[in-house]
Amino acid sequence: MSTQSAPLDARVRDLVSTYGDDAFDVAAHLCDRHPADAIAHTIIKEDLSSSVLRYGQLRQESEKLADSFLKIGIERGDRVATLMGKGHAYLVTILAIYRIGAVHVPLFMAFAPPAIQFRLESCGAKLVACDASQKTKLKAVEAESPERSWKIMTTGDAGKGELSFDELLAEGNPGTASVAVGGDGAFIQIYTSGTTGKPKGVVVPAKALAGFHAYAEFALGLKPDDIFWNSADPGWGYGLYFGVLATFCTGTPSILLCAGFSPELTFEVLSKFGVTNFTAAPTVYRSLLATGITPPQVALRCASSAGEPLTPEVNAWSERALGVLVHDHFGQTEAGMLVNNHHHPELKRPLRTGSMGAAMPGWTPVILKLDRDEIAPSGEVGRLAFEVAESPFAWFSGYVGDPAKSAEKFAGDGRWYLSGDMAKMDGDGYIYFSSRDDDIIIMAGYRIGPFEVESVLASHPAVAESAVIAVPDTVRGEVLEAAVVLHAGHEPTRQLVKELQTHVKNGFAAHAYPRRIHFVKSLPKTPSGKIQRFVVRQQATEGSLVTLNLRETADAN
Repeated sequence: MSTQSAPLDARVRDLVSTYGDDAFDVAAHLCDRHPADAIAHTIIKEDLSSSVLRYGQLRQESEKLADSFLKIGIERGDRVATLMGKGHAYLVTILAIYRIGAVHVPLFMAFAPPAIQFRLESCGAKLVACDASQKTKLKAVEAESPERSWKIMTTGDAGKGELSFDELLAEGNPGTASVAVGGDGAFIQIYTSGTTGKPKGVVVPAKALAGFHAYAEFALGLKPDDIFWNSADPGWGYGLYFGVLATFCTGTPSILLCAGFSPELTFEVLSKFGVTNFTAAPTVYRSLLATGITPPQVALRCASSAGEPLTPEVNAWSERALGVLVHDHFGQTEAGMLVNNHHHPELKRPLRTGSMGAAMPGWTPVILKLDRDEIAPSGEVGRLAFEVAESPFAWFSGYVGDPAKSAEKFAGDGRWYLSGDMAKMDGDGYIYFSSRDDDIIIMAGYRIGPFEVESVLASHPAVAESAVIAVPDTVRGEVLEAAVVLHAGHEPTRQLVKELQTHVKNGFAAHAYPRRIHFVKSLPKTPSGKIQRFVVRQQATEGSLVTLNLRETADAN
């Protein structure tokens, strides 16, 4: 077990025992055990007005909504998706889902209809809870899914055949008993994207909360009197696991900002609401730095970063501007957080440039050789993996309905869980990220599978094939670019560039469109016909990608 002291070893065992118990009750633990008057979340609007949601209110309202869920036929194990922004209704909804033993399927609000449709059909959703602003997307999904299995619950006015969040809440009875699903019981089904194939479903068992709780204590260093703010979106793993669930586990008062990102607003929230513990993607810190604004007085005690590698200029700025150093952290949808520069006093060590820290207690890391399942010597770049038997927080058992992809996550006959990333580890246990061993793109903290973007591009009549890559960006870390081969009869024009970008925004997600499109005659491929994205990426970085000249219009001379 990768821990630093007997007390930490004991704490790991205690968490594993609590969350792994056969009688574990998710809603009772995340909500009902906390004092009724304790603050769960402070919900802040764009104009900085705010409201407080306390655990007593959260319990009563989630019990009422749970009662209504049962009355409309939602049962234990049913999949309930949320296409909702941060806010009061979202928190009540997910607690109601857990209370009846149903399974929460988070959806990112920037997803376009096809991405939503795939996930809803894949999980067999029985209900989709959505904000009013998202109904038009669901209508588009309905048009393509006449045999859909789900009902719609909206926070706005309910249309024909729809359910109203407000009405279900008003009609429900308090006192609905929560269901104990046990540590092995599913309570989330979340999707992660790879470089090939479709997004992969990950079923998260309740015992995974042990590692989420540990991250809050060991890495974030949360204290009972902290004001915590995780700025990540709960439609993704980091925002859900550690912006919502981890604080329910610890009872730490947390902030939800119901507004889009802006550096100015971020500074105002940090200052006005006295945030003491803050975590965000490196993109957020780089955006704050780029403004040149002198920050208002803040009360930060801890600052953390996750989602992509933290670049050194952030800490050169943050120590001066925010009064703290930002601690880089590393994790995955399939595991939770694995490697951190910890804030816990017994784990805190000097930061080393380029290192994402050391393994979190409860995880035992190894670096495997690139070409075989043997442990590499100290300092050698290899595959970052974790000893399953020696990692009590490990919970991933495979992707839903995909045994082949599941098998690729393990090596040594199941001995090691493979992170899918390459790294090196020094003699002091510091781990340094090298690269991904697949082509996953991380932009502004969001993991994007190039295959999904390429699939949307391929649906355009002008596109024969494409390769989507990432190139460095000073603010976002990485941005998408695409090398596109056109069908005969189509010309590379500036108008077509804009058309393809819009096509991706509408067909996949608003944030995941190629910022630049290169029209090429052909793409480099292996002898078996697989596109070599790494070659395209190298050519784009070096400026040697041979592209066709853009015309203003298709019929220009």
